[in-house]
Amino acid sequence: MSLKVTLMKSPIASLPKHKATVAALGLRKVGQTVVKPDNAAIRGQLFAVKHMVKVEEVNE
Repeated sequence: MSLKVTLMKSPIASLPKHKATVAALGLRKVGQTVVKPDNAAIRGQLFAVKHMVKVEEVNE
């Protein structure tokens, strides 16, 4: 199973830690979508920036 992650809000005015997490997820522009594996590390990153991203589960 994978997670489809979409950046919904700009990280410009957010904390540096949140900016770094968004960049580590591979998101650069608002509206951009990436597919990530569903594991504990990715879930932790998503929890930290849950106010900026939309997450959907994808069955492959």
